[in-house]
This record gives sequence, structure tokens and C-alpha cells, in this order.
Amino acid sequence: MDRVGTGPGDQYRPDHSDDDKGDDNFGGSSRDWCREAVTRLDAGRPEDALTAAHRAADLDPFSEWAHRLSSLAFERLGRDADALPPAREAVRLALGSWPARVRLAAVLRRLPGHWDEALDQVALARRFAPERPGPYVLDGDLALLRAEHSRAAAAYRAALDLDPGHPQARVNLGLTLLRWDRPRAHHDPAWPIEPRETGRARRALEVWSRQARLLVALATLTVAVAALGFDRGTEAKLAGFAVLVLLVPLTLGQARRIRVWPYVPGMLGRDPWLGTAVVSAAVSVVAFAAWLGLATVPGVPSSFDPVWAGLAAIAVLGWPMLAALRALAETWRGRPVQALTEFIRAAGERTARRNAGVALWIVLGRTWSVLVPLVLGALAVEPRAALLAVAVPYPLVGSYRRAGYREDKWLAAATALVALAAAACAAGGTLGSAWSWRAGLGALGAVAIVFALRAVRAWWRGAPGPWRASLIMCDLPVGAEPSVELTSEIRQAFAYARNVVLTYGDSLGPRVVGAVATVGPSGELRLIAETEAWEAIETDPRVAVFAADPLQRRFWVEVRGIALADGDLLRVTPKQVLMGEFPGRHQRR
Repeated sequence: MDRVGTGPGDQYRPDHSDDDKGDDNFGGSSRDWCREAVTRLDAGRPEDALTAAHRAADLDPFSEWAHRLSSLAFERLGRDADALPPAREAVRLALGSWPARVRLAAVLRRLPGHWDEALDQVALARRFAPERPGPYVLDGDLALLRAEHSRAAAAYRAALDLDPGHPQARVNLGLTLLRWDRPRAHHDPAWPIEPRETGRARRALEVWSRQARLLVALATLTVAVAALGFDRGTEAKLAGFAVLVLLVPLTLGQARRIRVWPYVPGMLGRDPWLGTAVVSAAVSVVAFAAWLGLATVPGVPSSFDPVWAGLAAIAVLGWPMLAALRALAETWRGRPVQALTEFIRAAGERTARRNAGVALWIVLGRTWSVLVPLVLGALAVEPRAALLAVAVPYPLVGSYRRAGYREDKWLAAATALVALAAAACAAGGTLGSAWSWRAGLGALGAVAIVFALRAVRAWWRGAPGPWRASLIMCDLPVGAEPSVELTSEIRQAFAYARNVVLTYGDSLGPRVVGAVATVGPSGELRLIAETEAWEAIETDPRVAVFAADPLQRRFWVEVRGIALADGDLLRVTPKQVLMGEFPGRHQRR
């Protein structure tokens, strides 16, 4: 698992065909070019960053930082397949580098058939750097993409314990509290197939369910009107059976478009609303067929009239009832107020502001869905119960004030109307004022109109709308952290040191053994140590290597890093370097 490369015995070679020749006068070392690549990535110039990363790799082919930045630039350009070889090369050069492992995992998660390997790389990154939030955040992202909300929340909270200001952890934790599903919820990213294959299947299932429900609803209304209104029962029934026959080629046509039938049950399970749409369409067809069958049977007793009417209602009203049920379920899913708190804490991140607006619309929808039945129930049973409506808008108004969200004027108008409706209905119930009731009910109706207008405006402009589908995941680039550099003084210390000490931990506590060390071309330490150290390092790879420079006598260096076995050697990837001088004779006194 630790031997990662582009192929058996292969080494990644960057392709410079797209490089800009205008940077030839920049000069500088490999690390200078890496810093320039990071600057260009931060400025939103991935093509120029790729050029800089390639120059860095040319100057130092063993620089894992340069290969990581090449991978990141390819990813920012949308070239995920090209991002994989340099990410693997970075891991090959520095087996114990947690940024390299995180970078490789970030690439693998985007490529079908590599999900399990991405999980393995994240697990290694967490093992190598338990004190860093990055591996926990990526672990949470992998769980969130599969709708494993509990595991994702635990990972994000672990990252926030290490860095309370981490914006990506804050935003995505808010999504887990909202029980967010990715836009392509039907597709499991762990499946070894392209998302476009399951996307085709999903489209075919949606089109079939839509066509079936629409045809059945129109046929039911047409047959009923023709039979009852125009006394054309026989012709109407024949037309109804013709619709059933028409559904056969429609069904077969859509079924031929589905090429991943083994994954369809999993798709329906992962996307419950897709499964509900398909099942409801099938139920509507069966109900329509049974309705026609009862109509053709002579001498059916009148006791079957409710059954006949119920079958017609299923065929006609199944679609709008399902849409209403979905809207209500989406409104009451998750904890939007708590999610809004997380978005507010990450206010500096652009996605946080967008998600905060959507969360406020969800809170508004909940408030409206509580006010309507409360007010109507009070109006029908006990008007004075409408006084309870005053307390309903408090969570909405408080959330709106805390968020300070002023970008959406439609949201402000809808919030004000909800507060007005609650106050007016409460006044109408306690004072018996008909005009207060009219004002309150009118405000509730106006809220629905404002929402509809806001939704139509967003649809027309292609902008984010006031619905869950507008929530987006925060996905900041990972793996750009600089590698730890071993200077010439440090290399000299290990090259000429008479005694090198390796410290590690086991079940009995810290242990110390002697070792022989050299510095590899990629900046890793390569050690020959006693066998007893190997077993402990397999459990906890965090070690420290100490050496003193015999030429200067007073100079010492300590390298803390991750040790992994590679053949007969231990490869130690540096995470931190400490340097100092031994005290002189006067200092010892």
C-alpha cells in the first residue's frame, strides 16, 4: 500500500507541451518555483501555476512538493486523469508525507473505481498527522459525498477541535446538520462506473415516470368527462385501453436507454425521491388499469363506487400529492438553525454566505408550514388559540438578525410578511377583528407568492434558488503545503555524524536505539536500525532522529517525522526540524 507509483518501475515525467515560455527569466530554485506556483494558484491562475510547478520539477525531479502542485494545478483545470500521475509520484518520493497522501486521496475520489484507495490514503494521512485538521476534513468530505452524515459530522468536529477556524469544516458541518445530499444523490461515488452512465439511467427513469403519470392522469380525466358528461362511455373506455397499449412502447424505449440495470436498485435506494417517483408511476398505471377494468365489468354493485373513485384519485392526484409531500419533507429535514450557526462562523467563505441564505429560506418554510395549520385551525375551532401564532416567527426573525443576510431582498420581504401574518392573526383571534384576520391570511398568501416569484426569478436567470438544491459543498484545494527542507548543514550533520539516535514509542514508552543514516535525494532520511524498532514503528510511525555534526562539535539536529519500511531500510519523511548548539564550557557552569 505504501509503494505508490505510476506503474511497475515507472517514474512520472511532466509534459511541458502547455507551458508558457514567458517565465524563462524568472530564475530561482525549485522551491522558489513552488512558491510561485502556490501564489498563482491562490490568484486563480491554474495554467500558470502548472507551468511553475513543471519548472520546479525540472530543477529538482525529486521534489515531491513540485509534483503535488502539478497535481493540484491539473485538478483546478478539470483534468482529473492528468492529476493522478504526479500525485502518485509525490507519494513515491515521500512515503510518509501526509500532504502527499491527502493530495492523492483528493484525486482518487474523483476517478471511478478508486474510492477504496482514496479512503486508504486518508486513513494513512490521519495516522501520519493526527495533529493536523486537513486529513479529518477530507475524511469528512468522503463521508458527506456518500450521505454518511453521522461519520462526516464526527470527522468535521475532530478537525474543528484542532482548528476552530477551519472554513471548510464549518461549512460542510453545516451541510451535515441539514442532512444534505449531493446533486447526483442517485450515484454512489464508490461505484466503479462513470457518473454519466447512472445519470443516463436516472434520466430514463425520470422521463418514464413523468410520461406515465401524465398520460394516466389525462386519460383518467378524459374518460371520466367523456363517459359522464357526453355519454360516450364505450369510446372513452377504448381510448383508455389505447393509452395502456401506448405505455408499452414508451416503457420499452426508456428501458433500452438504461445500460446499468444491476445498479438501478442501488440508485433507487440512494435517491428515495427517484424511487418514489418510479413506484408512484407504476402504482398510477395499475390504478388506472383497475379503474378501467371496473368500469367495463357489468353489474358492479354500488358499494364499489368508493373504490372506483379512489382508483381515479390515485391516477389523477398522485403526482401533485407527491410533489407536496416532497416539499414538506425537504422543508423539515435536518436542523437548519444549527446549520446556520456553522455558516455564520465561517462567514469569510463565499459558500457559507450562499448556504446561509438557503438555510434561512428553509427556516422560513418551516415557519410558514406551522403558521398555516395553526391559524386555520384556530379560525375553525377556537379563534383565541391564534394568540400562539405570535411565538412561531421568533426562530426565523432571530436567525435572520444573527445571519445579517441582506443580499436577498425577497427573503427580507418574506420574513417581514411572516411576522406581520403572525401578529395580525393573533390580534384577530384575541380582539375578534375581521380586518386583522384578513390582513394575517393575506400576508400568509403573500409569502407563498413571494417565494414563487423568487423561485421563478432564480430559474429564469440560472441563479441559486430558495431550495435545497442550491446548497453547495465547500471544496477548497488541498495538498499545497510546503515540504520540510533539509538544508546543507543538516545533510552534512547526517553525512558525517558518528552517532545517530532513533527514538520511537511502544507500549512501554519512549525507546532509543542507535542507527545509521543517510539523506536521500528527495530529502528523506534512510535508516538502518535494530529489528526491535521496526515492529513498534509499524504501530506508530512517528519517530525522531538525532545527530550531531562532528566537524563543528557544537552543532546538533533533530528531525521529527514519519518512518515507513522500504525493503531493508526505514524511510523517514521529515515533518519538523530542530537545530541548535551544545552549551559551551562556561555555559555548563
